[in-house]
Amino acid sequence: MSRLRWPRVRAVVRRLPLPRTMRARLTAGLLVLLAVSCAAVGVAAVYELNGFLTGRLDQQLHDVGVRFPASLEHGTVKPSDHDGDENGDTRRQSTGTLGARLVGRDVTNAAVVPSGQNITDLNVSLTTSDRKTLAGIPADGRAHTVCLSALGDYRVLAARGLDGDVLVTGLPMEPVRAAVHRLELVAGCVFGVALVVAGVAGALWVRWSLRPLSRVAATATRVSELPLASGEVALPPRAPEQDPRSEVGRLAGAFNRMLGHVEDALTKRHASEERLRSFAADASHELRTPVASVRGHAELALLHPDPVPPKVTRALERIAAESARMGEMVDDLLLLARLDAGRPLERLPVDLTHLVLDSVTDARAAGPDHRWTLELPEEPVTVTGDAHRLQQVLANLLANARWHTPVGTKVRVSLETVADTAVLMVHDDGPGVPEDVQPGVFERFTRADRRRTGGAGGGAGLGLSIVAAVVEAHGGTVELESRPGATTFTVRLGAQPRSTRT
Repeated sequence: MSRLRWPRVRAVVRRLPLPRTMRARLTAGLLVLLAVSCAAVGVAAVYELNGFLTGRLDQQLHDVGVRFPASLEHGTVKPSDHDGDENGDTRRQSTGTLGARLVGRDVTNAAVVPSGQNITDLNVSLTTSDRKTLAGIPADGRAHTVCLSALGDYRVLAARGLDGDVLVTGLPMEPVRAAVHRLELVAGCVFGVALVVAGVAGALWVRWSLRPLSRVAATATRVSELPLASGEVALPPRAPEQDPRSEVGRLAGAFNRMLGHVEDALTKRHASEERLRSFAADASHELRTPVASVRGHAELALLHPDPVPPKVTRALERIAAESARMGEMVDDLLLLARLDAGRPLERLPVDLTHLVLDSVTDARAAGPDHRWTLELPEEPVTVTGDAHRLQQVLANLLANARWHTPVGTKVRVSLETVADTAVLMVHDDGPGVPEDVQPGVFERFTRADRRRTGGAGGGAGLGLSIVAAVVEAHGGTVELESRPGATTFTVRLGAQPRSTRT
């Protein structure tokens, strides 16, 4: 049975509301230790007092001896008014003294000294069980504790009389019990007050002692709430320095040194990002002119009236096409560099419904082999932003669906408003984005597996990164959910309330 009960006990212990914080645990531990100490002191004091008073009672029994029960041999005992009568004088006996005479195992006489002086009869009526209890007391001259239903708890001593009978003398245990109970009550009250005072004082002391640790935790919380992924980061003030000889002081010092290293690393990272952005912007800006010049010279050579060999014509056409493609890539890189630098965009009301309609129309013309469907709300959806950049977001999403899905793929574009948020979804039933590509699909120069394209095509891997950058610059989000047969790009932008739309 014990083996079956232990799991239940452990389960009950696990469900107990244990303290979670270090402050609560220290305070609870202090109270538990104090409670155990108080309980140990109380138990020891009660045990010692009970033993001491019982010993005094035993000594009193030995001093009294069997004079009182010996006076019961001649029949009924009455109080004596003579101080010199040592056998029958009850005034020399303590109140409640019990005397009993046993012949064989039968109680022949039993009397108790009363508390008043007007009582003329000392005899007491004992029950059958009380008589059996008295008969079972060994006549060894030592004190024993018995419980008599008619009288209560008694400390009794039995000895043999001169004529072969057994004489029993007893003193009540009630004074001892009363003293012990009073000590228990006083100790319980004192220890209870001590626990309450110690709990309050201990909680204040622990709180004061752990205040430096709380400051370190508050500083760590503020650091954890900072966006450390990119941009310039200003770390909060360091945790207050404490005594380096204490555990909290060493922790605060180590934490501050760690924050210093993190701040240095973030500063170097930000400087490196700024140099990279500046290089990308300068390089893109400087490359626009020579790329446009190469493209112009190639187109001019194609317009030459003199006969040109077919191979030269093909080469010029490829030069013009690649220079145009390079020009688009340079423009995309320049746009990303400007967005990374935080260049402000236009903040004007934009009819997103009209942009979606135009973008799907252009996509139908560019990809007639795909099936394009459109779902628009009855009311126009208006957002605040840059119309040209939002048009680029739509064009890139639709171009991504067209380039990376085989012929005959169904592409559904839907727009709706949910709780003042414009939700744009581009869904296709193509082969899906490979799982290993999905985590970095919005990063620059990320290109999907050719298995999704169904052939050649695609860009330089900047289209979706531009989508993410433009949407983020508008305070929105873009997400991807993809599996074979279902790929959905979801863009969420803050929509204007209908009452403010024009």
